[in-house]
Amino acid sequence: MDHSFSEDRLARISLAMASEPGDTVTGILVARVGAAETLALVTAETSLPASIDPAEGSLWRRRLAPRLDPGHVDSVRDEMERRNLTMLTTEDLTWPAELQQLGPRVPLALWLSGQPSRLEGITANRITLVGARAATSYGEHITMELAADLASQGRVICSGGAYGIDGAAHRAATMSRPGSTVAVLATGLDRFYPVGNQQLFERIQDSGGLLVSELPPGASPTRWRFLQRNRLLAALSGATIVVEAGYRSGSLNVASQAHSLGRPIGAVPGPITSPASAGCHRLLQEGIATIITDTRDAIDLLDSTNSVGVDRPFGSATAARRPLRLEPDISL
Repeated sequence: MDHSFSEDRLARISLAMASEPGDTVTGILVARVGAAETLALVTAETSLPASIDPAEGSLWRRRLAPRLDPGHVDSVRDEMERRNLTMLTTEDLTWPAELQQLGPRVPLALWLSGQPSRLEGITANRITLVGARAATSYGEHITMELAADLASQGRVICSGGAYGIDGAAHRAATMSRPGSTVAVLATGLDRFYPVGNQQLFERIQDSGGLLVSELPPGASPTRWRFLQRNRLLAALSGATIVVEAGYRSGSLNVASQAHSLGRPIGAVPGPITSPASAGCHRLLQEGIATIITDTRDAIDLLDSTNSVGVDRPFGSATAARRPLRLEPDISL
């Protein structure tokens, strides 16, 4: 069998199609017995390992078993070949080691379109810029300045490909230094979302940037998948900056995920009368974020990554901080 579709890889495709991103039962089992054995356990009559609560395990089997379809795996393989997608797993030397800090919530695999090398190198080379979809002209202006300046200095800009702040970050980075941006999506890479950003996604691919998803081709976006995508944005970069966000903006969830991983967080202040900046002010008031007023502040925040040990070996999950009690408003 071709190494690119080893037994482990085929099992991970099946599991990625059947389970939801961040499924801890799946993650625990894969870490303990491997992907192939975990797949067999979905329909087996044997007991699950003692570390899995019996009620949780029973629910896990009932949820995953109906979704298993070998024919779908062949469809994924065909779509990968047709779209020239790369699949990364922990078998690969180029697997981003920082993702192991997610513990049982580590992705089963990553699907990539574009230049995979954008995920290589130290984590401090990458910075996440996120914010509101309904961005103001102020927020988009600040985002484009930060993204362009950071990209011109060799930093890779990560964001979620959404309208508003995300899109502004990707566009400015691509214009400043082609290939300097990574879009992490909450859908399969055969169906771009949001549809209105399709040209942007194509530009990222064509210019040497990278599109990333933990979901296989064919997967649709859901609210849960958007929330889980945020943990990848937080883990893949050395620091996260929230440029503009309402009080319950979904981008605050990225900050929450980064905080739980011990990553530095920055927030750009806005007018005190602007509801679009209330989330940033909240992060600053609670002492969670450092104030970001220019590119120098952003670089200082990113360069502090090494001092907090983000790039040390990830043999096991790091003792994480308690996640923030943020209640984001995620809507499609």
